[in-house]
Amino acid sequence: MLAAATLDAQSLKMVRLSSYRDFDWVLLGFVSVLSIISVLEIKSATLHTKFHGFEQKQIGFLAAGLLLMFVISAIDYHRLLDIVPWAYGISIFSLIAVKVAGQKVLGARRWINLGGGVHFQPSEWVKLVLIVAVARYFWNLSGKELTWPDIGKAAALVCVPMALVLTQPDLGTALTYSPILMAGLFLGGIRLRQMVVIVFALTLVGGVAWKSGKRLKPYQQARINAFINPDSDPKGSGYQIRQSLIAVGSGGIWGKGANKGTQTQGDFLPIPYTDFIFAAFCEEHGFVGAMGVLLLYFLILMRLIQNAQTAADLAGTYIIMGVVAVIVFQIAVNIGMVVGLMPVTGIPLPLMSYGGSSILFTFLALGIVMNVRMRRFVN
Repeated sequence: MLAAATLDAQSLKMVRLSSYRDFDWVLLGFVSVLSIISVLEIKSATLHTKFHGFEQKQIGFLAAGLLLMFVISAIDYHRLLDIVPWAYGISIFSLIAVKVAGQKVLGARRWINLGGGVHFQPSEWVKLVLIVAVARYFWNLSGKELTWPDIGKAAALVCVPMALVLTQPDLGTALTYSPILMAGLFLGGIRLRQMVVIVFALTLVGGVAWKSGKRLKPYQQARINAFINPDSDPKGSGYQIRQSLIAVGSGGIWGKGANKGTQTQGDFLPIPYTDFIFAAFCEEHGFVGAMGVLLLYFLILMRLIQNAQTAADLAGTYIIMGVVAVIVFQIAVNIGMVVGLMPVTGIPLPLMSYGGSSILFTFLALGIVMNVRMRRFVN
Protein backbone atom coordinates (compact mmCIF):
# COMPACT_ATOMS: atom_id res chain seq x y z
CA MET A 1 0.00 0.00 0.00
CA LEU A 2 2.86 2.34 0.81
CA ALA A 3 4.41 1.61 -2.57
CA ALA A 4 1.09 2.28 -4.28
CA ALA A 5 0.66 5.57 -2.41
CA THR A 6 4.18 6.62 -3.36
CA LEU A 7 3.48 5.73 -6.98
CA ASP A 8 0.24 7.75 -6.95
CA ALA A 9 2.05 10.77 -5.47
CA GLN A 10 4.74 10.53 -8.12
CA SER A 11 2.11 10.21 -10.85
CA LEU A 12 0.28 13.26 -9.54
CA LYS A 13 3.53 15.22 -9.48
CA MET A 14 4.30 14.18 -13.06
CA VAL A 15 0.80 15.25 -14.18
CA ARG A 16 1.32 18.68 -12.61
CA LEU A 17 4.75 19.09 -14.19
CA SER A 18 3.32 17.98 -17.54
CA SER A 19 0.51 20.51 -17.19
CA TYR A 20 2.90 23.39 -16.61
CA ARG A 21 5.00 22.27 -19.56
CA ASP A 22 1.81 22.90 -21.54
CA PHE A 23 1.54 26.40 -20.05
CA ASP A 24 1.71 28.98 -22.85
CA TRP A 25 5.04 30.55 -21.94
CA VAL A 26 5.22 32.33 -25.30
CA LEU A 27 1.94 34.12 -24.58
CA LEU A 28 3.18 35.01 -21.12
CA GLY A 29 6.35 36.43 -22.71
CA PHE A 30 4.37 38.76 -24.99
CA VAL A 31 2.16 39.83 -22.05
CA SER A 32 5.26 40.51 -19.92
CA VAL A 33 6.82 42.75 -22.57
CA LEU A 34 3.61 44.76 -22.86
CA SER A 35 3.40 45.03 -19.07
CA ILE A 36 6.96 46.40 -18.88
CA ILE A 37 6.11 48.99 -21.53
CA SER A 38 3.06 49.94 -19.45
CA VAL A 39 5.13 50.54 -16.30
CA LEU A 40 7.70 52.64 -18.16
CA GLU A 41 5.04 54.73 -19.89
CA ILE A 42 3.09 55.33 -16.68
CA LYS A 43 6.32 56.50 -15.04
CA SER A 44 6.99 58.88 -17.93
CA ALA A 45 3.40 60.16 -18.18
CA THR A 46 3.20 60.99 -14.45
CA LEU A 47 6.76 62.33 -14.06
CA HIS A 48 5.75 65.94 -13.37
CA THR A 49 2.33 65.34 -11.87
CA LYS A 50 0.86 64.52 -8.47
CA PHE A 51 0.39 60.97 -9.73
CA HIS A 52 4.14 60.33 -9.92
CA GLY A 53 4.88 56.97 -8.36
CA PHE A 54 1.84 55.24 -9.80
CA GLU A 55 4.19 52.98 -11.75
CA GLN A 56 5.13 51.32 -8.47
CA LYS A 57 1.47 50.60 -7.77
CA GLN A 58 1.16 49.24 -11.31
CA ILE A 59 4.04 46.84 -10.60
CA GLY A 60 2.13 45.65 -7.54
CA PHE A 61 -1.03 45.12 -9.60
CA LEU A 62 0.94 43.19 -12.23
CA ALA A 63 2.60 40.98 -9.59
CA ALA A 64 -0.77 40.23 -7.99
CA GLY A 65 -2.26 39.53 -11.42
CA LEU A 66 0.56 37.15 -12.31
CA LEU A 67 0.02 35.25 -9.06
CA LEU A 68 -3.75 35.02 -9.65
CA MET A 69 -3.14 33.81 -13.20
CA PHE A 70 -1.14 30.81 -11.94
CA VAL A 71 -3.70 30.12 -9.21
CA ILE A 72 -6.71 30.05 -11.53
CA SER A 73 -4.82 28.05 -14.15
CA ALA A 74 -4.48 25.24 -11.59
CA ILE A 75 -8.28 24.90 -11.16
CA ASP A 76 -9.93 22.73 -13.81
CA TYR A 77 -12.14 25.07 -15.85
CA HIS A 78 -14.93 22.47 -15.79
CA ARG A 79 -15.24 23.17 -12.07
CA LEU A 80 -15.60 26.87 -12.89
CA LEU A 81 -18.40 25.93 -15.30
CA ASP A 82 -20.11 24.00 -12.51
CA ILE A 83 -20.05 26.85 -9.98
CA VAL A 84 -20.71 29.74 -12.37
CA PRO A 85 -24.48 29.91 -11.58
CA TRP A 86 -23.54 30.70 -7.97
CA ALA A 87 -20.89 33.18 -9.12
CA TYR A 88 -23.45 34.85 -11.38
CA GLY A 89 -25.86 35.28 -8.46
CA ILE A 90 -23.11 36.77 -6.29
CA SER A 91 -22.20 39.13 -9.14
CA ILE A 92 -25.75 40.43 -9.40
CA PHE A 93 -25.87 40.90 -5.62
CA SER A 94 -22.54 42.82 -5.67
CA LEU A 95 -23.78 45.16 -8.42
CA ILE A 96 -26.93 45.88 -6.41
CA ALA A 97 -24.74 46.47 -3.33
CA VAL A 98 -22.71 49.04 -5.27
CA LYS A 99 -25.90 50.88 -6.20
CA VAL A 100 -27.11 50.89 -2.61
CA ALA A 101 -23.92 51.37 -0.58
CA GLY A 102 -21.17 52.13 -3.08
CA GLN A 103 -18.86 55.11 -2.77
CA LYS A 104 -20.01 58.05 -4.89
CA VAL A 105 -17.24 59.72 -6.93
CA LEU A 106 -17.97 62.43 -9.53
CA GLY A 107 -21.65 61.56 -9.52
CA ALA A 108 -21.19 57.80 -10.07
CA ARG A 109 -21.33 54.81 -7.73
CA ARG A 110 -18.90 52.21 -9.10
CA TRP A 111 -16.77 51.15 -6.12
CA ILE A 112 -17.19 49.57 -2.71
CA ASN A 113 -14.78 51.00 -0.13
CA LEU A 114 -13.13 48.08 1.67
CA GLY A 115 -11.07 50.35 3.92
CA GLY A 116 -7.37 51.14 3.97
CA GLY A 117 -7.60 52.94 0.64
CA VAL A 118 -8.72 49.75 -1.13
CA HIS A 119 -11.68 50.02 -3.50
CA PHE A 120 -13.47 47.09 -5.13
CA GLN A 121 -15.11 47.55 -8.53
CA PRO A 122 -17.46 44.57 -9.06
CA SER A 123 -18.33 45.50 -12.65
CA GLU A 124 -14.83 44.51 -13.82
CA TRP A 125 -15.07 41.05 -12.24
CA VAL A 126 -18.54 40.48 -13.68
CA LYS A 127 -16.94 40.30 -17.14
CA LEU A 128 -15.05 37.19 -16.08
CA VAL A 129 -18.19 35.57 -14.68
CA LEU A 130 -20.13 36.40 -17.85
CA ILE A 131 -17.45 34.85 -20.06
CA VAL A 132 -17.78 31.53 -18.21
CA ALA A 133 -21.58 31.79 -17.86
CA VAL A 134 -22.13 32.44 -21.58
CA ALA A 135 -19.70 29.63 -22.46
CA ARG A 136 -21.65 27.23 -20.23
CA TYR A 137 -24.97 28.33 -21.74
CA PHE A 138 -23.96 27.82 -25.37
CA TRP A 139 -22.03 24.64 -24.55
CA ASN A 140 -25.29 23.16 -23.25
CA LEU A 141 -26.94 24.13 -26.54
CA SER A 142 -24.22 22.47 -28.66
CA GLY A 143 -25.64 20.74 -31.72
CA LYS A 144 -28.97 22.56 -31.43
CA GLU A 145 -30.19 25.19 -33.86
CA LEU A 146 -30.56 28.53 -32.09
CA THR A 147 -34.16 29.64 -31.65
CA TRP A 148 -35.42 33.07 -30.68
CA PRO A 149 -36.10 31.92 -27.09
CA ASP A 150 -32.48 30.67 -26.90
CA ILE A 151 -31.22 34.04 -28.10
CA GLY A 152 -33.52 35.84 -25.67
CA LYS A 153 -32.24 33.83 -22.70
CA ALA A 154 -28.63 34.52 -23.68
CA ALA A 155 -29.39 38.23 -24.05
CA ALA A 156 -31.06 38.31 -20.62
CA LEU A 157 -28.03 36.59 -19.09
CA VAL A 158 -25.83 39.49 -20.22
CA CYS A 159 -28.29 42.38 -20.21
CA VAL A 160 -29.31 42.07 -16.53
CA PRO A 161 -25.81 42.91 -15.18
CA MET A 162 -25.33 45.37 -18.05
CA ALA A 163 -28.45 47.29 -16.98
CA LEU A 164 -27.24 47.38 -13.37
CA VAL A 165 -23.87 48.77 -14.44
CA LEU A 166 -25.58 51.39 -16.62
CA THR A 167 -27.44 52.69 -13.56
CA GLN A 168 -24.16 53.43 -11.72
CA PRO A 169 -23.71 55.02 -14.39
CA ASP A 170 -20.80 53.36 -16.20
CA LEU A 171 -21.48 53.15 -19.93
CA GLY A 172 -17.91 52.15 -20.82
CA THR A 173 -17.80 49.01 -18.66
CA ALA A 174 -21.37 48.06 -19.59
CA LEU A 175 -20.41 48.14 -23.27
CA THR A 176 -17.60 45.63 -22.64
CA TYR A 177 -20.24 43.00 -21.77
CA SER A 178 -21.74 43.10 -25.28
CA PRO A 179 -18.85 41.38 -27.14
CA ILE A 180 -19.18 38.39 -24.79
CA LEU A 181 -22.77 37.92 -25.94
CA MET A 182 -21.87 38.51 -29.60
CA ALA A 183 -19.06 35.95 -29.47
CA GLY A 184 -21.38 33.40 -27.89
CA LEU A 185 -24.11 33.96 -30.48
CA PHE A 186 -21.63 33.74 -33.35
CA LEU A 187 -20.00 30.54 -32.11
CA GLY A 188 -23.39 29.15 -31.10
CA GLY A 189 -24.53 29.25 -34.71
CA ILE A 190 -26.78 32.29 -35.03
CA ARG A 191 -28.31 32.51 -38.48
CA LEU A 192 -27.84 35.48 -40.80
CA ARG A 193 -31.54 36.34 -40.79
CA GLN A 194 -31.59 36.43 -36.99
CA MET A 195 -28.49 38.61 -36.95
CA VAL A 196 -30.03 41.09 -39.40
CA VAL A 197 -33.18 41.37 -37.28
CA ILE A 198 -31.14 41.99 -34.10
CA VAL A 199 -28.95 44.65 -35.74
CA PHE A 200 -32.03 46.40 -37.15
CA ALA A 201 -33.77 46.35 -33.75
CA LEU A 202 -30.71 47.71 -31.94
CA THR A 203 -30.28 50.46 -34.53
CA LEU A 204 -33.93 51.43 -34.17
CA VAL A 205 -33.77 51.50 -30.37
CA GLY A 206 -30.51 53.46 -30.43
CA GLY A 207 -31.96 56.02 -32.83
CA VAL A 208 -35.08 56.52 -30.76
CA ALA A 209 -33.01 56.84 -27.55
CA TRP A 210 -30.73 59.43 -29.18
CA LYS A 211 -33.63 61.47 -30.53
CA SER A 212 -35.57 61.40 -27.28
CA GLY A 213 -32.47 62.14 -25.19
CA LYS A 214 -34.01 60.20 -22.31
CA ARG A 215 -31.59 57.27 -22.25
CA LEU A 216 -28.29 59.14 -22.15
CA LYS A 217 -26.82 61.34 -19.47
CA PRO A 218 -25.96 64.91 -20.50
CA TYR A 219 -22.22 64.21 -20.34
CA GLN A 220 -22.69 61.13 -22.54
CA GLN A 221 -24.55 63.15 -25.16
CA ALA A 222 -21.81 65.80 -24.96
CA ARG A 223 -19.16 63.15 -25.65
CA ILE A 224 -20.99 61.92 -28.72
CA ASN A 225 -21.47 65.49 -29.95
CA ALA A 226 -17.75 66.10 -29.41
CA PHE A 227 -16.94 62.96 -31.40
CA ILE A 228 -19.13 64.10 -34.29
CA ASN A 229 -17.77 67.65 -34.20
CA PRO A 230 -14.77 68.20 -31.85
CA ASP A 231 -14.62 71.89 -32.77
CA SER A 232 -18.12 72.53 -31.41
CA ASP A 233 -16.76 72.78 -27.84
CA PRO A 234 -12.93 72.78 -28.04
CA LYS A 235 -12.43 73.82 -24.40
CA GLY A 236 -15.14 71.58 -22.99
CA SER A 237 -16.40 68.21 -24.24
CA GLY A 238 -14.09 68.29 -27.28
CA TYR A 239 -10.94 69.06 -25.28
CA GLN A 240 -9.86 65.47 -24.65
CA ILE A 241 -10.12 64.38 -28.28
CA ARG A 242 -8.33 67.48 -29.57
CA GLN A 243 -5.42 67.13 -27.15
CA SER A 244 -5.15 63.42 -27.87
CA LEU A 245 -4.97 64.03 -31.62
CA ILE A 246 -2.31 66.70 -31.11
CA ALA A 247 -0.25 64.32 -28.96
CA VAL A 248 -0.49 61.46 -31.48
CA GLY A 249 0.33 63.71 -34.43
CA SER A 250 3.23 65.48 -32.75
CA GLY A 251 4.99 62.15 -32.20
CA GLY A 252 5.77 61.84 -35.91
CA ILE A 253 7.64 58.75 -37.10
CA TRP A 254 10.11 58.20 -34.26
CA GLY A 255 8.55 60.20 -31.42
CA LYS A 256 10.00 62.90 -29.17
CA GLY A 257 11.64 60.47 -26.77
CA ALA A 258 10.82 59.28 -23.27
CA ASN A 259 9.88 62.08 -20.84
CA LYS A 260 10.00 64.64 -23.70
CA GLY A 261 6.40 64.77 -24.90
CA THR A 262 5.19 68.36 -24.62
CA GLN A 263 1.50 67.45 -24.50
CA THR A 264 2.08 64.82 -21.84
CA GLN A 265 4.69 66.59 -19.71
CA GLY A 266 2.90 69.94 -20.07
CA ASP A 267 -0.26 68.41 -18.57
CA PHE A 268 -2.32 69.20 -21.68
CA LEU A 269 -3.19 65.56 -22.36
CA PRO A 270 -5.87 64.43 -19.89
CA ILE A 271 -5.27 61.34 -17.74
CA PRO A 272 -2.30 60.14 -19.83
CA TYR A 273 -1.64 57.16 -17.54
CA THR A 274 -5.10 55.55 -17.95
CA ASP A 275 -7.55 56.23 -20.80
CA PHE A 276 -5.09 58.16 -22.98
CA ILE A 277 -1.91 56.22 -22.29
CA PHE A 278 -1.66 55.21 -25.94
CA ALA A 279 -1.69 58.89 -26.99
CA ALA A 280 1.14 59.60 -24.52
CA PHE A 281 3.08 56.62 -25.86
CA CYS A 282 2.58 57.75 -29.48
CA GLU A 283 3.87 61.23 -28.65
CA GLU A 284 7.04 59.86 -27.06
CA HIS A 285 7.70 56.90 -29.39
CA GLY A 286 5.98 57.89 -32.61
CA PHE A 287 4.48 55.78 -35.36
CA VAL A 288 7.16 53.10 -35.05
CA GLY A 289 6.54 52.64 -31.32
CA ALA A 290 2.77 52.55 -31.86
CA MET A 291 3.14 49.84 -34.51
CA GLY A 292 5.33 47.88 -32.11
CA VAL A 293 2.60 47.92 -29.43
CA LEU A 294 -0.07 46.98 -31.97
CA LEU A 295 2.12 44.10 -33.15
CA LEU A 296 2.36 42.84 -29.57
CA TYR A 297 -1.43 42.93 -29.26
CA PHE A 298 -1.73 41.08 -32.57
CA LEU A 299 0.66 38.34 -31.40
CA ILE A 300 -1.21 37.98 -28.09
CA LEU A 301 -4.55 37.66 -29.87
CA MET A 302 -3.17 35.12 -32.34
CA ARG A 303 -1.86 32.97 -29.47
CA LEU A 304 -5.25 33.17 -27.78
CA ILE A 305 -7.08 32.11 -30.94
CA GLN A 306 -4.61 29.26 -31.47
CA ASN A 307 -5.34 28.04 -27.94
CA ALA A 308 -9.08 28.22 -28.66
CA GLN A 309 -8.59 26.02 -31.72
CA THR A 310 -6.77 23.34 -29.70
CA ALA A 311 -9.18 23.29 -26.72
CA ALA A 312 -10.34 19.86 -25.55
CA ASP A 313 -14.03 20.74 -25.90
CA LEU A 314 -16.40 23.46 -27.08
CA ALA A 315 -16.68 24.89 -23.57
CA GLY A 316 -12.96 25.69 -23.61
CA THR A 317 -13.26 27.23 -27.07
CA TYR A 318 -16.20 29.40 -25.98
CA ILE A 319 -14.31 30.60 -22.90
CA ILE A 320 -11.17 31.61 -24.79
CA MET A 321 -13.09 33.31 -27.58
CA GLY A 322 -15.07 35.24 -24.96
CA VAL A 323 -11.75 36.52 -23.59
CA VAL A 324 -10.62 37.38 -27.13
CA ALA A 325 -13.85 39.27 -27.81
CA VAL A 326 -13.49 41.45 -24.70
CA ILE A 327 -9.81 42.23 -25.32
CA VAL A 328 -10.37 43.05 -29.01
CA PHE A 329 -13.29 45.30 -28.09
CA GLN A 330 -11.29 47.19 -25.47
CA ILE A 331 -8.30 47.65 -27.76
CA ALA A 332 -10.47 48.84 -30.67
CA VAL A 333 -12.52 51.27 -28.59
CA ASN A 334 -9.59 52.73 -26.61
CA ILE A 335 -7.28 53.24 -29.59
CA GLY A 336 -10.22 54.38 -31.72
CA MET A 337 -11.00 56.96 -29.03
CA VAL A 338 -7.38 58.15 -28.92
CA VAL A 339 -7.24 58.77 -32.68
CA GLY A 340 -10.72 60.31 -32.88
CA LEU A 341 -12.51 57.38 -34.52
CA MET A 342 -14.63 56.57 -31.45
CA PRO A 343 -16.32 58.66 -28.75
CA VAL A 344 -14.62 59.02 -25.36
CA THR A 345 -15.93 56.15 -23.20
CA GLY A 346 -13.38 55.62 -20.42
CA ILE A 347 -12.55 52.05 -21.48
CA PRO A 348 -8.94 51.22 -20.47
CA LEU A 349 -6.33 49.77 -22.81
CA PRO A 350 -5.66 46.18 -21.68
CA LEU A 351 -2.27 45.63 -19.99
CA MET A 352 -1.27 49.25 -20.69
CA SER A 353 -3.61 51.52 -18.73
CA TYR A 354 -3.06 52.05 -15.03
CA GLY A 355 -5.64 50.39 -12.79
CA GLY A 356 -5.89 47.43 -10.46
CA SER A 357 -9.32 46.15 -11.47
CA SER A 358 -8.50 46.16 -15.18
CA ILE A 359 -5.08 44.51 -14.72
CA LEU A 360 -6.38 41.81 -12.39
CA PHE A 361 -9.32 41.01 -14.67
CA THR A 362 -7.01 40.65 -17.66
CA PHE A 363 -4.61 38.32 -15.86
CA LEU A 364 -7.45 36.23 -14.45
CA ALA A 365 -8.89 35.94 -17.96
CA LEU A 366 -5.48 34.89 -19.27
CA GLY A 367 -5.27 32.40 -16.39
CA ILE A 368 -8.47 30.73 -17.56
CA VAL A 369 -7.03 30.60 -21.08
CA MET A 370 -3.94 28.88 -19.69
CA ASN A 371 -6.28 26.57 -17.78
CA VAL A 372 -7.97 25.46 -21.00
CA ARG A 373 -4.65 25.06 -22.80
CA MET A 374 -3.11 22.92 -20.05
CA ARG A 375 -6.03 20.49 -20.30
CA ARG A 376 -6.31 20.29 -24.07
CA PHE A 377 -5.14 16.66 -24.19
CA VAL A 378 -7.51 15.51 -21.42
CA ASN A 379 -10.49 13.46 -22.57
